[in-house]
Amino acid sequence: MTKAAKIQRSLKAVVGQPTYSVWVAMLHSLVPEGRTQRLATLVAGMLQYALSLANEQDAEEDSVAQSLLRSADAVDVSQVEDLLEDVVVQLFKEAGVHWTRTNARGDGYSIAESVYEEYIHWFDMPWEG
Repeated sequence: MTKAAKIQRSLKAVVGQPTYSVWVAMLHSLVPEGRTQRLATLVAGMLQYALSLANEQDAEEDSVAQSLLRSADAVDVSQVEDLLEDVVVQLFKEAGVHWTRTNARGDGYSIAESVYEEYIHWFDMPWEG
């Protein structure tokens, strides 16, 4: 594994320590009892905010800011996941909460996957089309 691969990427690099600390505290408090669809929208909003800040920064290759900028052009949820999964998982880890869950039927699912879906459809207005 290369040295670059060992570095944990974090949204903190884009939004700064104060904002990131609030996000971590929010997720720590809200995720255990929160509904997935509401949590997914919350985290997708965090990503949208980080994207707006990334637009104002000089994004280095392989940086979180660069991944956010690339994700803005994604047309498929899997593209967003490829670009941002490590930073979303890192956010949940730092909050000390699980991003995977099991439904009443025993099927596993991921809050993170719902985040990517909400993120890519952030500006969609189904009632207009």
